[in-house]
Amino acid sequence: MDGIRVRPDIVFTRARVAVFIDGCFWHSCPVHREVPRANRSFWEGKFARTAERDARVNHALEQAGWLVLRIWEHEDPVVAAAAVAAVLTRAADRSHRLGR
Repeated sequence: MDGIRVRPDIVFTRARVAVFIDGCFWHSCPVHREVPRANRSFWEGKFARTAERDARVNHALEQAGWLVLRIWEHEDPVVAAAAVAAVLTRAADRSHRLGR
């Protein structure tokens, strides 16, 4: 994938679904985002680079035919599992339509 290192947290290979569990701190959760006061410009740059990397990874996976799901670490596990199940259903429907 164009030299991009991709390490999903959960992979459903046959369905071509990649799941990432994003930590609120490192991935700048809109609910829990806090930039440390010390060395603020470093952290803002770090968080921006993380967001850019996440976008590149998503794009590379999608271009390779994968469905990408990102779940925040604070999400209710039952809701997160339902989201994964829904994406897997979509993937199965897509595979069926493509005759895989």
